[in-house]
Amino acid sequence: MSRSILITGCSSGIGYTAAHALRARGWHVVAACRKPHDVARLQQEGFTAITLDYADPVSVQSGFEDAIEIAGGRLDAVFNNGGHGMPGAAEDLPRAALEEVFQSNVFGVHDLTRRAVALMRAQGGGRIVQHSSVVGFTPLKWRAAYVATKHALEGLNNTMRIELRGSGIHLSILNTGPVTSGFRDNSARQFDRWIDVDASVHEDFYRSTFTRRRGPDSKPDLFELPASAVVQKLVHALESPYPRRRYYITTPAYIAAILTRVLPEAATDWIISKF
Repeated sequence: MSRSILITGCSSGIGYTAAHALRARGWHVVAACRKPHDVARLQQEGFTAITLDYADPVSVQSGFEDAIEIAGGRLDAVFNNGGHGMPGAAEDLPRAALEEVFQSNVFGVHDLTRRAVALMRAQGGGRIVQHSSVVGFTPLKWRAAYVATKHALEGLNNTMRIELRGSGIHLSILNTGPVTSGFRDNSARQFDRWIDVDASVHEDFYRSTFTRRRGPDSKPDLFELPASAVVQKLVHALESPYPRRRYYITTPAYIAAILTRVLPEAATDWIISKF
């Protein structure tokens, strides 16, 4: 009997790559996307695909129920991969923008996680993997909303992990650095929607440096890795008899982890301010 997993954010990038890789390893993959046309595309590729939008509580509930039914009443694992960024300086973030990104990256993920925990308690165990980021434990300029959501997600996950000791349910975090995906383009659209560039004291940065980082001619980030690098760590979190609590992915993630442990905050702030 094959193991079953629900993966969110499967329309492209890491989620899409993970769905293909785990299916090839014999997993029964339930692939979730926000948009119906992406669901239809994955179904044409032979996946069992469903609609699940973290920002919509009704969609989270119905999507999870669909996944359970499709998987025959049991889910061995959930990979919370979906979510989106929201570039911009903290002082330029309207309240509504921050609420929207938290709705998707924190509240929706937590909602799905709680449902998964209840099911896994009843079935005697399971694996839950949260896709965080290097900014889940360290700040980064011009990413305040995303930093805040990942810090919140890790706080919830770390607390829940302790509370679930002895339950047979294992929670792991993936702390990724720069990985090739459509994340940057999706984030840029959120920036265009919410940030009033003309009214910002950071207008010059937004129109120069920030603009050069987006678009088809933008260069990959330093140390950027393909999505397969994330899947390699995901497989260990799902299949190893001894899954780790945290997985660092890309060189920047390892460097940031070391810096935050050994340096005082003032020194870390100075280093991060240079990027």
